[in-house]
Amino acid sequence: MSSKTELETCDGACWALDISGVRALIAAIASGAGPCDWVRRLLTGTLIADVNQRTVHLVGPYDGRDCMIGRPVAAFWPAEAREALAELIMAAVANHPAGSPTRREITSLIFSDPVLSAWTPVDGSRSDVVFLSVTGAPTDERSLWTLCASDERYRSLIHYLPIALLQVDSTAMTAIFEELRCKGITDIAAYLDEAPDLPIHSRKIVKVTDANRNAVHLFGVSSADELIGPVDFLFRASPGTANRVITAHFEGRRTYTELMKVLTHDGRLRDIELSVTYPTAPQRLDVTLLSLDDVTDRLRTEAQLRQLQTDYIRAARISTLGELATSIAHEVNQPLSAIVTNAETSLRWLSRADPNLAKVGQLIGRIAESARHASEIVQRIRGMAAPRAPECAPLDLNQVVEEALLFVRHEFDARAIGLSLDLGACLPGILGDRVQLQQVIVNLLVNSIQAMSQNSAPNAGVAIATMVGADGAVRFVIHDGGPGIAPENLDRVFTGFFTTKDEGVGIGLAICQSIIAAHGGTITASNHPNGGALFQFSLPPAAGK
Repeated sequence: MSSKTELETCDGACWALDISGVRALIAAIASGAGPCDWVRRLLTGTLIADVNQRTVHLVGPYDGRDCMIGRPVAAFWPAEAREALAELIMAAVANHPAGSPTRREITSLIFSDPVLSAWTPVDGSRSDVVFLSVTGAPTDERSLWTLCASDERYRSLIHYLPIALLQVDSTAMTAIFEELRCKGITDIAAYLDEAPDLPIHSRKIVKVTDANRNAVHLFGVSSADELIGPVDFLFRASPGTANRVITAHFEGRRTYTELMKVLTHDGRLRDIELSVTYPTAPQRLDVTLLSLDDVTDRLRTEAQLRQLQTDYIRAARISTLGELATSIAHEVNQPLSAIVTNAETSLRWLSRADPNLAKVGQLIGRIAESARHASEIVQRIRGMAAPRAPECAPLDLNQVVEEALLFVRHEFDARAIGLSLDLGACLPGILGDRVQLQQVIVNLLVNSIQAMSQNSAPNAGVAIATMVGADGAVRFVIHDGGPGIAPENLDRVFTGFFTTKDEGVGIGLAICQSIIAAHGGTITASNHPNGGALFQFSLPPAAGK
């Protein structure tokens, strides 16, 4: 009986396998001298001689039966049943181990209660052929490719999707992965760092098999044919991405996404969001889909918006510093006055007939200390006013509060406004930009001072507290004894350009909200039950704090 006849009379998915290239391996396995990775070697050396239509429907490539003939059975056989397949081949060909059954139940994602059978030709006409049959009810008829979609429908979908897509055949990596696992490799990322040649090799053996029209446009080529071949071109500008894609594949992830740089064929460098969808049995194992979303313009726009926001925030800081000019001048004058006083006193001690050098040394030390204090004040002012990119660093919120108070303490003293502090002990650290958070606190303090000027009630003041909220967030609370916020304005105080002040611009609280939101926190405004306005913001604690 011919191979074709045996396949046609088979009830299930049937395969004819050519074992001529693994005869020596089979003999070594049967004698107990086979290598540790004999399953991989056997299945990669066993070639497909023929398959029936049922097999093509289940696991065949889009190009059909012809693309399966002559290829290793490992390229199409579901991974979860490879060991069972190898054992049955050995049982059918070499009766190894002796008396082994050539028919057994297996685990399969395609069939429910499947049975795998292996046999050699009945008439012994072809000693290098083994037949396989998988029978059982399909778990879901929709798993058959002929019922899922026709090739034409699939290709139309791929080619007209509004995103660049590459279809990749990564089955060549299967044998490499199995060999690594056989060696006991579990941390593939660390292994790739020590074996940089493997990612380079993988970029040559993994092939692009199709590309849609948006991919053609993205890479600046005239047709998809120019992209067919090794996937190496995709990773030229971001070689590290290849390592991470391999790692995700080895770890069995279903998808992987990251931002990367791509150098197009016409020399343009683009920012791309790469999404990889890996196949799993019973899906077509030779199809990995790469979607490439060109986000260059989006990232450029976002960078411009961030710059505008940074400029906007800096302008607000400078405006606030202008409002605090008197307070700043007072802060600077204090150490300068101390310097003048100590310098004059030093001169008097030196002008005596018997100069007191010890006293002069003490006074000069005070001068140096006052000079350092003045320098620190100037540096804080420059830090608030200077153009700079936001810097995220570990911070102690209590320290940020105390630094912000240095800008406005004179305002409290000059207006005889009481200030109470209740800074929580052992607060978790936060991650943030010191200057921007100082800006938020200074703005809230200035608003409280201005609100207090509208209230003549005795003993009215401003209370500041920091604490840890019930949700674990770090909280800052400020309550002033002013008239509070009009109920109709509570929902509008953080709106840009909304103000109740005659000379106000209405950007301060809007910027405060923007800064806190950028730090992953929230800010709210309300009226305190005992009168006055209550502002509070919460920030997430730094990881591990």
